[in-house]
Amino acid sequence: MANPSKKSPKMEVEIDLMSHKIFGRARTGSIHGDICVMCGEDASTFRDTLSKKEYSISGACQSCQDKIFG
Repeated sequence: MANPSKKSPKMEVEIDLMSHKIFGRARTGSIHGDICVMCGEDASTFRDTLSKKEYSISGACQSCQDKIFG
């Protein structure tokens, strides 16, 4: 189980509301459950430490990160 990056409580609520509206799932809950906030697939395997850190920030799995960052 991963841990979301630390944000202020108000920011965390706003990001969760936004991600739920866009993707149908909250960022923090997705990260705690090792699920991608974007596609809803497993998010437990990452290419490197930087990708794992990005997951704790955005909640995007490796595949979605690859689509976003190229």
